[in-house]
Amino acid sequence: MEDGEGRVFATQRGYGPLKDGWEFPGGKIEAGETPEDALKREIMEELDVRINIDDFLTTVEWDYETFHLSMRCYMCHVESGEMILKEHEAAKWLPYEEIDTVNWLPADLLVVEALKQRLLER
Repeated sequence: MEDGEGRVFATQRGYGPLKDGWEFPGGKIEAGETPEDALKREIMEELDVRINIDDFLTTVEWDYETFHLSMRCYMCHVESGEMILKEHEAAKWLPYEEIDTVNWLPADLLVVEALKQRLLER
């Protein structure tokens, strides 16, 4: 998520083998869902806010030790609601110039690189 002030939203994973790593919020696509619908549902479940999806950013394919991750990533913004962390142990709005200051999970590092490329194109 982007806030219109040059910041992106990052969350710190609160469970599982990747606990404490930083990631962009989102999750699995359920049967019959589009990737966009899944993202909206997941953000509502994880953060209690409604989002608007602005545009597609990148697709990430990554092999973790116990699973393969295929992640479609979008630029989006909060439409309504106040963020409440339901699954993460921490979260923060990172200014683009501070995007490298958290310990990103490996797959999310690829998203960070796509964001940096997007910024260069602006």
